[in-house]
Amino acid sequence: MLRFMPVGDSMTIGSAGEHTWRYRMWQHLRDTYGGPFALVGPRETLYDKAAGAPVSYEYADPDFPRAHLAGWGEGWQHMAPLIAEAVRSCRADVLLVSLGLIDLGFYTNAEQTAENVHRFVAEARSANPRVRMAVLPVIPNVRATTDAPFAAQVTRFNELLAKTIADLDEPRSPLLLASPPPSYDINLDTYDGTHPNASGEHRIAAAFADAMHQAWDVGEPYEE
Repeated sequence: MLRFMPVGDSMTIGSAGEHTWRYRMWQHLRDTYGGPFALVGPRETLYDKAAGAPVSYEYADPDFPRAHLAGWGEGWQHMAPLIAEAVRSCRADVLLVSLGLIDLGFYTNAEQTAENVHRFVAEARSANPRVRMAVLPVIPNVRATTDAPFAAQVTRFNELLAKTIADLDEPRSPLLLASPPPSYDINLDTYDGTHPNASGEHRIAAAFADAMHQAWDVGEPYEE
């Protein structure tokens, strides 16, 4: 049994009424991965915008393993203290990580955020020395189109993230930097410039799926 844990911010937890890219990933693995697998994590809910809290179970299709470690407004600095216990208790084998936008937008600069990536990786490995991690860079968002200093921090962090992944990669616990979804368009793939709509969900799932197929021979190339 291969256990995948999605880790992320609002783009990963999703909000009431959505499928989420987690669902798209589950569909892809169900159809292409030739062995038993599960999505795992200590949380299951979606974010309820009306309540302002992650209390919704109103998935567009609730019939899938909904477990995750994602939170609206959470970033690397929030997940680093949580990841060891989550990996340990859920026996995660593969982490699918999409974080960074919140950190850079509200909490830490590019260098500080990269330091939290180091902490996250160390904590995850303390719970499972053989854990694998596929990490997505910060992808296009509306703030970066109007806030030049923020856009510069995103670019700088993505550079540091690539270096960090390369530096920390090791054979028994491989780290994989997924490529940003090709042709990701905030006007077509999001509903508000940041959060993915259905096509955006497919593109994010494809970024992880294609990276894992190419690097680790997990599953097949993603097809919508």
